[in-house]
Formats: sequence, C-alpha cells, structure tokens
Amino acid sequence: MADPKGFLTTPRRDWPRRPVAERVRDWNEVYVPGALLPIINRQADRCMDCGVPFCHDACPLGNLIPEWNDLVSRDDWRVAAERLHATNNFPEFTGRLCPAPCEAGCVLAINQPAVTIKNVECAIADRAWADGLAPPSPPERLSGRTVAVIGSGPTGLAAAQQLTRAGHTVAVYEKDDRLGGLMRYGIPAFKMEKHRVDRRIEQMRAEGTGFRTSTAVGRDVAAAELRARYDAVVIATGATAWRELPVPGRELAGVHQAMQYLPLANRVCEGDLEVSPMSAAGKHVVIVGGGDTGADCLGTAVREGAASVTQLDIYGQPGTERDEDTEPWPTYPKVYRLSPAHEEARDLRTAPAADADARLFAASTLRFTGDAGGHVRSLHLVEVDATRRPLPGTGRSLPADLVLLALGFSGPDRGDGLIDQLGLATEPRGTIARDAGFATNRPGVFAAGDAARGQSLIVWAIAEGRAVAAAVDRYLTGSSRLPAPISPYDRPMAV
Repeated sequence: MADPKGFLTTPRRDWPRRPVAERVRDWNEVYVPGALLPIINRQADRCMDCGVPFCHDACPLGNLIPEWNDLVSRDDWRVAAERLHATNNFPEFTGRLCPAPCEAGCVLAINQPAVTIKNVECAIADRAWADGLAPPSPPERLSGRTVAVIGSGPTGLAAAQQLTRAGHTVAVYEKDDRLGGLMRYGIPAFKMEKHRVDRRIEQMRAEGTGFRTSTAVGRDVAAAELRARYDAVVIATGATAWRELPVPGRELAGVHQAMQYLPLANRVCEGDLEVSPMSAAGKHVVIVGGGDTGADCLGTAVREGAASVTQLDIYGQPGTERDEDTEPWPTYPKVYRLSPAHEEARDLRTAPAADADARLFAASTLRFTGDAGGHVRSLHLVEVDATRRPLPGTGRSLPADLVLLALGFSGPDRGDGLIDQLGLATEPRGTIARDAGFATNRPGVFAAGDAARGQSLIVWAIAEGRAVAAAVDRYLTGSSRLPAPISPYDRPMAV
C-alpha cells in the first residue's frame, strides 16, 4: 500500500476515450492511445489493501489485485506482470472486454467509486508486451501425452496454453479460417484490435501449441477419429446456438441474427471483404436485445453509416445507483451504464425517440411488417411492465430496414455433429453435461467454457480453461500442479 490515504485524496479517473466524432470514422479501439500510463500509478494508489479483499471473490480467476495495484503504484512493472500472469493467461483481453465484476466487489465501492481495477490490469498487460515481459514459456520436457482442444476462444486458448506449458503436446482445432473464436469475429475491433489476439497466438506457437484452422470437428474430421488419435479431448466450442424471436414477419429479408451480422463487419476489417453484404449504411436499424452483443451491433452500425439505430431492451431502465435491498455489495449490480457505443449513439442522436442514448427500455417486439418485395420495413412493439406483460395503448412502430436479433445463446451448436457423434450427454438447457472434474460421460473427453457452463463472461471463460487444464493434466498423469480457480458448479456472487 504505497499511499495509505490514496483512496481519500485521489478521485477515480478512467481511461479517456477518443472524441466520438473521431472514433466513429475508424475501427480502432475507442481509448486515447498512451493516455492510461500517466494516470495509472495514482489510480493504483487508491487500493486500500483490504484485510479481506472481496475483489478476489468477485473475480473467478482469483486475480491478486491488491498485490499488483501496490506494485504498479511503486512502478515495479516486471513483478506486477508476473503476479498478473500468475492467474490470468490473457489480461489484455479481460482488461478490455470484461465488465469488471471485481470492481463491483471492491471494498471502496461500498461508499465511493471503485478502484479502476480493469484499467490497472490493462496497463500492466500492455506494459508487459512493450517491455518484453511476456516471453514464451515452453516446457522443460514433454510428457509424451497428447491433447486435442476443440475451439480457439478464450477457454480453448487458456486450456491449450496451460496444458502445453505442463509438457503435453496440444493441438487446437478451429472451424473458422482464423483463430480466436468470438474474440476474432464476434467482438468488434473498436473494442479490441485483433493484433492482440495474433500476438498471443504467436506466443503459444513458440511454446509448442499446434493449431488447425478451417477444421470443424464432426464435419471435416470425425469426432470418434479425433478421440482415437489423442489421449484426451477438451471441447471448448462456446455457446453459439442463438436464441430466436418467433414473431410474425421473422421470415422477412433484412431480419438477421447478430452473429450473422458482426462477423461480416469484422471480415471487412480483416480485409476479406470491401463492404459487408449486411452493411447498415443508409438504413434504419433496430437491434432487439439490450445486452453487450446488442451494443456491439450498435457501435458497428454507427460506423457503417446507418440512417438511424435504435436498441430495444425488454427490461425497464435501471437506476444509476445500486439497489442495496435486491443487489447488495459485493454482487454485480444491474445499473445504468454508458458503453462507448451508447455514448456514440447519444452524442450523434441516432435514435431521437429513445429513452436514453439509443435504447428503448421495457419494449417488447410484437411483429415485423415488410414491403411487396418481402423486405422488412417496420418493427411493431409494445411497452411492458416488470413482469413483461403488455401495457394497453402503448403500441407503436419503428422504421426498420435492418433488424438484428441479439437475444443471447442457449448452448453449443449441434449442427456439426460433434456432440451426437461422441454420444455426449447434455443438460436440459442444451449445454454439455459434465461432472465435478469437467469430464463428460465419454472417457477422456472434457467440456469447458460456454459449451458446458452456458453463456458467460470472458473472465469465466479463461477461468474454465485454466481449471479444465488442471483436470486433464490430472487425468493424464495422476496429479497436477496446474491451478484450478473454479469448479464446474461455481457461479457469480448473488443474493
């Protein structure tokens, strides 16, 4: 604790964002480059080094937050990077993409703005790369055991890196042409530029991890054949089976799933396409769904030059302060948050009829109507109460040339045949069933991440990858020194 009065004398300062008018003209990350390091030491000083740091419990990785806050406040970046990487394989990912449940659990947050834990984490990770403090860590010797990891999202990559470093020979299978899973094609570049994923992949290659892209297990390679080829298999395919909206007019042209729309925009950034075939340019866009995926669609549509963009959230508008009765500290509260995409929509007035920024709260979609050519032109909605019952006399319509459904995911996609070919048991909600050791009903086959847990946060995905790696290592060798930060049954703190 470098400054015992830091939390009393230093106000919270977040990483400054670039001006809206500037950043919506490109796909670069929204934050001002280089503006974090000049302020981060004083922000780390605000950490109180609590006797019982609840930020540890709020973070499924068990990040050593007070330790690296103290080290950053003292400018000891080398040791800070060591302590950060001791619990998190990819802190530059979580430092940009995680909603920071650790900050909700910060003891300072009881009566003051929390420590900027997420910004400190990102600063350490970026400094580690800049100063060469994240070198490859290949194993000293090989075990002679082989592991296939199916899926290259954060769970698959974390599992593969841990198992490779433990001495096993690991191959990662990815159905897309590039590695990274949803971090590559689902997350827009303005939230995280893709060279950060490429950099970690190269680190893993140097450590000995192998990669097989454009290979869908179950379709391009038979699942049983893969199982026979390796000593163990880890399924980390994510939860990509999107939820539908069964209302009249769903079949109209121009109504698409968010995960059909976002990858195309990312491929434009990758140079694969000149223009997305689903581009929002000049169109009235309505996004159905109030979560992070919907916000990603919002920021993307703004950058593509949409005529208007409105986001519908079926829940009522939350307040700006935590409700201590229903969501007491240190749980993660549902409060009104202004993401960079919502800030852009607010300042550019993309949806003049919205309740706040681009969002219409407590809004339920009734139907879509189209033109004579079968293309969507309007979305009809109604306001609802807290129980989602329609309120009489509140129906209205919005112009809609492009509708994007961002309603979340129910479990892994079974279209490639992987689950059925292996005969894996599933839970009623569609996720892969597993026991307390991450093992499925098929010997030697393990499941981790959203494919088994269900849709969750990136920080939980990395924690799952680290934990399943320990389980696989134990299965292969009889014991393991790899950390297992969570069990399959752990869940975020809640009342």
